[in-house]
Amino acid sequence: MPENASRSTTVSSPERRDFIITLSKVAAGAALLNIPLLGKAAHFSGRRASVTVGEVMDLFINQVPGAPLPNTVDTIKAGSRDTVITGIITTMFATIDVINKAINEKANFIIAHEPTFYNHTDEKDWLKDDKVYQYKKDLLVNNNIAVWRNHDYVHSLAADGVREGVMAQLDWNRFDTGKGENLVFAHPVSLQALIDYLKEKLSIPIVRYIGNESQMCQKVLLMPGASGGRNQITAISKNQPDVMVCGEVQEWETAEYVRDARAAGEQLSLVVLGHIASEEPGSEWMANWLKKNVPGVPVTHIPAGNSLQFT
Repeated sequence: MPENASRSTTVSSPERRDFIITLSKVAAGAALLNIPLLGKAAHFSGRRASVTVGEVMDLFINQVPGAPLPNTVDTIKAGSRDTVITGIITTMFATIDVINKAINEKANFIIAHEPTFYNHTDEKDWLKDDKVYQYKKDLLVNNNIAVWRNHDYVHSLAADGVREGVMAQLDWNRFDTGKGENLVFAHPVSLQALIDYLKEKLSIPIVRYIGNESQMCQKVLLMPGASGGRNQITAISKNQPDVMVCGEVQEWETAEYVRDARAAGEQLSLVVLGHIASEEPGSEWMANWLKKNVPGVPVTHIPAGNSLQFT
């Protein structure tokens, strides 16, 4: 089927009702790894006259076992810890469009899951003469907007916040044991029905996939984001799923492994949702966390949307 073809078939109601899952652990180092939660206060006691960026950061970080994490990329990308918050925006990427929407919302604190300045550690020296970087930096500075990346910390909660958001969006929480492990279906559905269900629930127009559309999928390995080829292949090898559903792959790694697996006779399929689509629900989860634990501060989730179009 061409990548841009669409189908009207969705997972039937009986299949949805009959989804029964068991859980098996992801290989160490996979994005869904979890560790026990520390018993620290998770919210401010009552409304506060003013709350700073640093106070919100510390409140969240204090929930993470072993925090502060060494060598984390979760640093302030713009603004200051001392900024008094007028409103908070959660999103996957602090794009220029998202920043402008934050300005319209009179919000001056953006919590993004991914980098702001086009590289994993948000190094800026190599961009100092770049017009796009300068425009974005000036937009943030001139509007006194702070940006904090919350990636390592949200993934390191006892129940991975991104995974929790994805599970809620897919309406799969009722199948969750609460152990934060990867998902395995015991009731089979066709690959096409599963793809249609994922597209419907995550509002994705198309996905990329490898496999036979009529293949029955009983075990589904769910790995949002970009765990890396070695982690993905290790998890496949350990869990032996019928299909892996992930956010992003290196095309010369996991995709080639799945192609060779099928050529070797394995009934293994792959569904690639797109990195943003697979993890944006985590930013919505973050917004809900803030509304619950930082009372009195306006919080809005603004989806970054896909940077790529398809034809």
